[in-house]
Amino acid sequence: MTSPSVPQSRTSFHLALLVAFHILVIIASNYLVQLPIKLFGFHSTWGAFSFPFIFLATDLTVRLIGKAEARRVILRAMVPALIVSYVVSVMFHEGRFNGLAALGEFNTFVFRIAFASFAAYVLGQLLDVRVFDRMRRGYVQWWVAPAASAVLGQALDTLAFFGIAFWRSSNPFMAAHWGEIAAVDYAIKLAVSLLLFVPMYGVALNAIVRAMKRRDAVPAAA
Repeated sequence: MTSPSVPQSRTSFHLALLVAFHILVIIASNYLVQLPIKLFGFHSTWGAFSFPFIFLATDLTVRLIGKAEARRVILRAMVPALIVSYVVSVMFHEGRFNGLAALGEFNTFVFRIAFASFAAYVLGQLLDVRVFDRMRRGYVQWWVAPAASAVLGQALDTLAFFGIAFWRSSNPFMAAHWGEIAAVDYAIKLAVSLLLFVPMYGVALNAIVRAMKRRDAVPAAA
């Protein structure tokens, strides 16, 4: 599957949109990871269903704009995401709206989650970029690169997040179950990525390529 590159004049605009999208997904995931669910008898969180969106966006960025620009998105998003994630997570701690007054006291539990998300995001995304870029150059099949980057990138992301956030946590439930939750969380994210987001990657890339070819054909026809 071949794809034209994004015009240089539009690159800055696309990067700004991607940074905003990454920050939005991180904020949502940090909130949703505080909401536990049970699937087939195993403990997990709703955050498992939201974070794979970032990997989809990163893979499309590498394919269409390049790995250097994808890394630039990560570097621009990580600090704002850390700050905003902490603010939102404190205000909506444990799924309840606590108001602006909650920000008056530093919440070490929530900050640990926000910092874990920060570290996991940086490590997982940088590995995703590296694996995706390497695999897409070595394999003709379009699905190999997004599948391989999802397997490895999300494994590192999940281990880093849950290990940093909940190992010996002040939350008894998370301290006791974080290993189980991390394993189930990874299984869910991997299943969602391979069954939904890898096909979505193919559909989105084809749609973008067709749109860009039509755009390039207009001046030539004129």
